[in-house]
Amino acid sequence: MNAWFVTGTDTGVGKTLVSCALLHALARRHPRVVGMKPVSAGLVQTPDGWDSEDAIALRAASTVRVPPALDNPVRLPDPLSPHIAAERAGTRIDIDHLVACQRALAQHADAMVVEGAGGFLVPLSPEHTGADLAQAMGLPVLLVVGLRLGCLNHALLSAEAIRARGLTLAGWVANRIDPAMAAANDNIAFLRQRLGARLLADIAHCTATDFRAVPIELP
Repeated sequence: MNAWFVTGTDTGVGKTLVSCALLHALARRHPRVVGMKPVSAGLVQTPDGWDSEDAIALRAASTVRVPPALDNPVRLPDPLSPHIAAERAGTRIDIDHLVACQRALAQHADAMVVEGAGGFLVPLSPEHTGADLAQAMGLPVLLVVGLRLGCLNHALLSAEAIRARGLTLAGWVANRIDPAMAAANDNIAFLRQRLGARLLADIAHCTATDFRAVPIELP
């Protein structure tokens, strides 16, 4: 099936925005598309109980409905690094279980987008990171680069870490999260030369939530 793992140069760089935009783009080619948020840290109150804002957005961009136990198997109350949030919740994040959920979810869709938590090496437990999860799933990776001062280092390090795990960097997205960033176009031009992967989208700074309106190329 068509499936990708979306990671970012940091937290808050637009992984959910990109994941939802990609789901909408995939839905124009595939009848069944689904998003997955294996680990979410930080929940909001909804009419149906506590839930993850990221998972809610991914479900809205998906075309099939699946049990929350599959598309967001680990929901942690505190908005902290997952390993700390899990410890406070008295639980432990099991990568094998997350992979099993992803495999089961794949049976319901023609295309899938898996959104990681935080950056590529975010700790999930004292022993494992998000990189271990991405490697266990074995999916090609999309990197969301939050355009702000310091992003070149973060992007190059992330790309190096992705490839060091034997994973394919299938593409990257430039998200202009800092509208006042100086030389933003020069930074994008540098990364186009150095990342060795295709630029799938250059997203202007905005606060819009209509992910269908975000132009993105398919990897």
